[in-house]
Amino acid sequence: MNTNRLYFIDAVRAFAILMMLQGHFIDTLLKPIYKDTSYTAFNIWFYFRGITAPTFFTISGLVFLYLLFKAKAKGTDKKRIKKGLTRGLMLIGIGYLLRLNLKDWLSGYFNYYILVIDVLQCIGLSLIILIGLYLLTRKNSGVLAFILFIIGFVCFITEPLYRTITLEGVPQFFANYMTIANGSIFTILPWFGYMAYGGVIATIFFKYPHKPNFKKIVLTGFISSGIFLIFLSTFALHELYYLTDFELFERSANYNYLFTRLGNVLLLFAFFYAFENFLKQSIITKIGEKTLSIYVVHFIIIYGSFTGLGLKRFLDKSLEPWQAIAGAITFMISVCLIVFYGGKTNAFIYKHLRRFLHLVKNRKTDDGLDEA
Repeated sequence: MNTNRLYFIDAVRAFAILMMLQGHFIDTLLKPIYKDTSYTAFNIWFYFRGITAPTFFTISGLVFLYLLFKAKAKGTDKKRIKKGLTRGLMLIGIGYLLRLNLKDWLSGYFNYYILVIDVLQCIGLSLIILIGLYLLTRKNSGVLAFILFIIGFVCFITEPLYRTITLEGVPQFFANYMTIANGSIFTILPWFGYMAYGGVIATIFFKYPHKPNFKKIVLTGFISSGIFLIFLSTFALHELYYLTDFELFERSANYNYLFTRLGNVLLLFAFFYAFENFLKQSIITKIGEKTLSIYVVHFIIIYGSFTGLGLKRFLDKSLEPWQAIAGAITFMISVCLIVFYGGKTNAFIYKHLRRFLHLVKNRKTDDGLDEA
């Protein structure tokens, strides 16, 4: 097995981004009358759509920490940390920029929609937190894995405590990272929990790939853990409540979507990892390498970033099911083609970001300020 690159990771990312494309398209443009769980087709679609975000966060934590461990082994982790911090800040910045409507601003209208937190800001901040935890436990990856496991568990178990939190006295810019009361789609809790569990998996792939039957053991672990979380985690939480009389276990069991979704993610990992040898150099892995570009392009087309002229404005909740399905397929293909052949979005972003950071660095030097 080639341990230099985990090809199944790109396949999982490709699955997640394609599910996000069709999910956003159908959710935004399908007529509300068809969004009814009494329809079997919609119910299946709705269930699988719910796997998308947990997959994205878990795989992001896995990828980042795995690359950081590899960099440490080569003695280049300081460079990887700087790159990670840059990427985290970049994702946060892009997340805000995609909600910018220049037309409204030029007309003097400021919409607090720009302060809403979405997946990019949440992943960006999570990467920065992961870096902090890595620095605290730099000498022992096992300790880091244990801490991440506990953090993930606590994030999930305590969800009832912050589910409806509003933070009314806190400025929206900061509050939106913790509360959905102002329209945020994703908040750092509970979603950092998935990043944490991704980090735990990264530790396994980095520390033990040369062990005998490693792939069989990991596949067995993915499948057994996934099945347990999907079908038995609610029962286990109830049992923990009966044993400890700790009410939070009972409240978590009564609305147990976080652990069950993690189970879905692990089964998804198992599927793609099992067929990893068939995925090398495939179009699937190539799509997985372009997730940021695909996300940016799809967001602009659907929601009309900067101009307000997106599909949502013209076709909002207006499509019949067959139109939505055909449109979603066309949309996925079109966005991928734009990214692959219409421009080097990632290269463009990184090029200008590095240029900006270089200018800032030179300005600090001119001002007599040292780098931190």
